[in-house]
Amino acid sequence: MSPQPIIAARGVSKSFFGNPVLQDVSIALEPGRIHALLGENGAGKSTLINLLSGALAPDGGTIEIDGQAHHRLTPPEARRAGIAVVQQELSLTSDLSIAENIGLGAFPRRFGLIDYRALAKRAAQVCALVGLEENLATPVGDLPLGRRQMVEIAKALFRQPRVLVLDEPTSSLSAHEAQVLRLLLERLRDEGTAILYISHRLNEVMRLCEHVTVLKDGQVTADRSLKGVDAAGLVRLMVGRDPGDLFPQWTPNANRETIVSVSGFSCGLLHDIDLEIRRGEVLGVGGLVGQGQEDLLLGLYGALPTSVRSASFGGSSSMPSSVPKANALGLAYVPADRKREGLHLIHSIAWNMMLPGFGRARALSGRDRASERKLAEALADRLSIKGDLTRQVQALSGGNQQKVALAKWMPSDPPILLLNDPTRGVDVETKREIYVLLRRFAEAGKAIVLSSSDTPELVHLCDRVAVMREGGIAAMIEHKALSEEAIVAAAMGAETAKAAA
Repeated sequence: MSPQPIIAARGVSKSFFGNPVLQDVSIALEPGRIHALLGENGAGKSTLINLLSGALAPDGGTIEIDGQAHHRLTPPEARRAGIAVVQQELSLTSDLSIAENIGLGAFPRRFGLIDYRALAKRAAQVCALVGLEENLATPVGDLPLGRRQMVEIAKALFRQPRVLVLDEPTSSLSAHEAQVLRLLLERLRDEGTAILYISHRLNEVMRLCEHVTVLKDGQVTADRSLKGVDAAGLVRLMVGRDPGDLFPQWTPNANRETIVSVSGFSCGLLHDIDLEIRRGEVLGVGGLVGQGQEDLLLGLYGALPTSVRSASFGGSSSMPSSVPKANALGLAYVPADRKREGLHLIHSIAWNMMLPGFGRARALSGRDRASERKLAEALADRLSIKGDLTRQVQALSGGNQQKVALAKWMPSDPPILLLNDPTRGVDVETKREIYVLLRRFAEAGKAIVLSSSDTPELVHLCDRVAVMREGGIAAMIEHKALSEEAIVAAAMGAETAKAAA
């Protein structure tokens, strides 16, 4: 007999502006079980999380805690019940320290004041659980994205939750950090914590989870044990058909001229590297997290100070020294942190799509609103972004936000695209759409530099992969020699990587 769920949704429904987002959805989170919640972007997963945490009230149905029904669960009630949520988009305060962020909203107090000694002690304990070794006084804004993700998880653990909800928790983690998290979740499960795990990385789901609930178009299409289900079966449950080939067919392009060449390039963690970028190719950038991948993209984009012995950028003999100069040379950059760096969330979908062209329009004859609207509609149709383009972009699912972050560069038709983890937190179908789009860009003669933490993505999509290690290029692996083993070996400094290069 199954134990009583700590929290359950019973027949909940939710609509926004008359559009149903959830319809008669039920889910039960039991103690000592890791429960997967799957579905494409826009299926209703985030809305369901917000109902379980009290951030939203259901239009119909109830939320039960320990068997007691609540028609309206408030966030304080959810916190008192031991429900903690780690959202995909981080909720940290950059100027506060690691310890202050971890205790935010639940500071220990002494004589009515924050007890910083007790805070430091408890924060150090949860940091040890998630492998955070940084000084607790470090401002969170100084940390790379993966370490900020671990702070967010530590913040949830600080409250000693009975129910832990994790939305794409490994999307920006290194392989080591993901392993630390897996072991931690198994420990929490064994101690009786109910865990709701949301991920588009199906191999993680198969390894970690025992039960799955699948949402499609706001309805439950499956609620079952994961015994006997493989990754392809999970995709069928989510999209309603066989997964087919995720990646488009790779075709060689023998006439790839060099569009960017740098020698002795140093920037941030990078030191004295040589690199060529060619038209019509997808050049992958891989390796363990924090080895200089992001610095490479930001340096090429003029967003970080650089030094170089020699450089050639599409006819220019110098590196772009600023972002405007990089844009003028035909470079575009899509960051990993789309909400903080890639989009203006309070503005509309159409406004975000048109943003890079505003300055050019003002310099010519002013903005043509009718033409902008038609162009935005064409871009939305091309990338399958559905709905009213006057909506704020923050109302979109993560996958559709990523499409907007890509779409905004299309009107300027940049010959060089710098992409930092463009499919982070994106569902299978949206990944497929982005992969097809990138290969089409390459076939049209664009140069694409793709930094990715998803090794299969690098193997199947790229013409070459530069594997970064300790601020240098450990190996440049051609497509015919690409494999997950070759990339990992190079990233770890193994001798076998030399044979693959």
